[in-house]
Amino acid sequence: MTVTATSVDRPDRLEPQAAPLSRGARLLRRLLPAAAAALSGVLLYVSFPPRTVWWLALPAFAGFGWVLRGRSWKSALGLGYLFGLGFLLPLLVWTGVEVGPGPWLALVVIEAVFVALVGVGVAAVSKLPGWPLWAAALWIAGEAARARAPFNGFPWGKVAFGQADGVFLPLAAVGGTPVLGFAVVLSGFGLCELVRLGVERRRTGEVRWLAANLALLSLAVPFVGAFAARTLVSDKAEDGTATVAVIQGNVPRLGLDFNSQRRAVLDYHARETERLAAEVKAGKVARPDFVLWPENSSDIDPFAYTDAAAVIDEAAKAIGAPISVGGVVERDGKLYNEQILWDPEKGPTQTYDKRQIQPFGEYLPLRSLIGAINSEWTSMVRQDFSRGTEPGVFSMDGAKVGLVTCYEAAFDWAVRSEVTDGAQLISVPSNNATFDRSEMTYQQLAMSRVRAVEHSRTVTVPVTSGVSAIIMPDGRITQKTGMFVADSLVQKVPLRSSETPATRLGILPEIALLLVAAGGLGWAIGAGIRGRRAEARQVVSAP
Repeated sequence: MTVTATSVDRPDRLEPQAAPLSRGARLLRRLLPAAAAALSGVLLYVSFPPRTVWWLALPAFAGFGWVLRGRSWKSALGLGYLFGLGFLLPLLVWTGVEVGPGPWLALVVIEAVFVALVGVGVAAVSKLPGWPLWAAALWIAGEAARARAPFNGFPWGKVAFGQADGVFLPLAAVGGTPVLGFAVVLSGFGLCELVRLGVERRRTGEVRWLAANLALLSLAVPFVGAFAARTLVSDKAEDGTATVAVIQGNVPRLGLDFNSQRRAVLDYHARETERLAAEVKAGKVARPDFVLWPENSSDIDPFAYTDAAAVIDEAAKAIGAPISVGGVVERDGKLYNEQILWDPEKGPTQTYDKRQIQPFGEYLPLRSLIGAINSEWTSMVRQDFSRGTEPGVFSMDGAKVGLVTCYEAAFDWAVRSEVTDGAQLISVPSNNATFDRSEMTYQQLAMSRVRAVEHSRTVTVPVTSGVSAIIMPDGRITQKTGMFVADSLVQKVPLRSSETPATRLGILPEIALLLVAAGGLGWAIGAGIRGRRAEARQVVSAP
């Protein structure tokens, strides 16, 4: 009888077993995804201004998608949080320039929670067909939540705000920051899926054509859409032009101490306006139709102090044009961050009170709790500012100028409301002196560039200490100042009244993306439940 050896009785033919991993190898295996998540977050930060490497956002999200694929919710929560820390810690470091690391770290710790929750959602949809679509919509859902809570939201760090120099920028005119950000994130996740499928093909030889085509579409469609949207971007005048002057008076000293010389700040801006008036009289510069001063250019209430009113009045008469003055005004026992339209003949004629005031800067939430932790923080905001309720559109020498004060530029609704109220030009008066020479001013300038394209309006940015700028409706900066210098910018700019799709649609694109996110998440949850039920039935039916 002939006996044939099998793998059972021939141990030398057994399938090779993988050697157990050493403790160091197991630790490395756990640390690599964590490191990749954090470094991907850092890469996203690097894509933001003042750098112009906007395209780094794509590999950043590709890395984020790679580490999250197929993860459990607990693992995804941790990896998402690390991605958030890698992104937000360096991006928001300016918030602690003058007040120390405490508020900066507290802000980042809270904001990163939103990113962590998005990570859980991305992991959940990562096995669905066309997962980049659902994952990108989930990211925008996270941004939408972050822009509204806590304390009325903090939209700083929206992906769209890092794309002022990028090819995707025209999409801001299609659907605002949600559509622009969605396109960037979708391309990043599409890149991730293409690379993953390529690696899988090399390993198995299998080509998954449907998945590959969906991934390619995820990467390519945003580029095609951005190219098509360029027809919406124009810097042509529709309602004539206006010659605008932007005044940067500078401050006597950097940091929080600049507030201790409020009269000096007012004098600096009046002096720079009078210097410009002398140049106009000498024929060196065109006479402006109106003049824009920054936020906090008169922290002395000109309605209460006649000497402050006299300084502003003299400057307006010298230049012979109306001035929009940024003041701090007390009315009925309440403080307002106010823009005041000061006519050279009539004096103050219109006002706009800032509506989106800054938590921990202009008002202090949880004052008693924060005071118990650190009394110095409560002393920095002794009295809370009150909110305005109406849009601010000044009629300045026939032009309608919409006012969006500093922090408000980060909020979609605050900018759009001025345009729908008739603004032909947008001004973003700001005060960045408290943030020294940090990246904050460049991040905010990029926001204004995105807003210019979003609503097809010229945007002026008068800042106390820089960087002040004039931005065309196509997002180009045509003039800008340095930092911590006295300077002025004068330019003839186009006035426009047509509305982009983004202006007309308002919040609808964001709602549509939220529905896409909810649909993908619901599909993933349903698939998970059905899978567990199928496994349970198999266990029950097993002999």
